[in-house]
Amino acid sequence: MVQQEIIHSLTDWIDQNLDKSLSIDEVAAKSGYSKWHLQRMFRTVTKQTLGGYIRERRLTLAAEALRQTQRPVFDIAMQYGYDSQQTFSRVFRRQYSQTPTAYRHTMRRQAIQRPRLVSFDCSENVASFAQRTIGECCPVR
Repeated sequence: MVQQEIIHSLTDWIDQNLDKSLSIDEVAAKSGYSKWHLQRMFRTVTKQTLGGYIRERRLTLAAEALRQTQRPVFDIAMQYGYDSQQTFSRVFRRQYSQTPTAYRHTMRRQAIQRPRLVSFDCSENVASFAQRTIGECCPVR
């Protein structure tokens, strides 16, 4: 239980500092444990390596940036600690089975093609609430 709390607070700190250069030595220093002990403890709690966690979180945030912004792929790669756009593209393709640019286009197409939600007017009186809760839905207006 104590290990889980330590790792949880450490992952929160890591998530807040993903835009900085994070080495295992630096994370271990923050935790107060040796890097060897920290890595064993991290793997026990999360079922993945500390380095793998950092890489995965950075890649996830980069994918989110690709979806939500128009920023160049190069800028996103640099922001999340990749040495080059080529390295970023290779790692991204391994994880998402497509290049960052293709991913961006795919996500935008999917956002455009999502069906609109039908709105329901459920503002009639409270007596109709019972009818709606037993399986009958209010009519679409």
